Amino acid sequence: MGRLTGRLQSRQSDRGPTAEKLLQRLDPKIFDSLTSEQTTAITTLLTQITLGSSAQRPKIIDIRFVVDLIITRFYLVLLVGKDRRHRERSRQSTGLKKIGNAIAAGLLLVAANLVISAVILLSAYLIKSALGIDLLPGHFARYLQQL
Repeated sequence: MGRLTGRLQSRQSDRGPTAEKLLQRLDPKIFDSLTSEQTTAITTLLTQITLGSSAQRPKIIDIRFVVDLIITRFYLVLLVGKDRRHRERSRQSTGLKKIGNAIAAGLLLVAANLVISAVILLSAYLIKSALGIDLLPGHFARYLQQL
């Protein structure tokens, strides 16, 4: 593999590390049969693919974090940005996957609504308190006793 890495480094200098890792997976016999132009073309293509991936494009919202549980770890990613994907998909989500996606989207919308509502209510309460506005003058317990 050392000879393979040296040959890769000498062929093209502007490729990403992902292209080099992918080319190192090639069988050495097949890699040795490639010409310099073929290796350069493959490396350029791999670099364009990896740089053109959605992970490299800027997003409006890019939230990534890890949830550590007792027995395992999960990572959560929330990305919001312009949809630049192709309209047709090679794999269509059907059946249980489609239902799961709908449930997850619904839960995200409900959670976002709850967070936004809580922030608005808390802000309104803090502003009311800072301005000294008392919506129910007197003690609140007196109102409860009258009911």
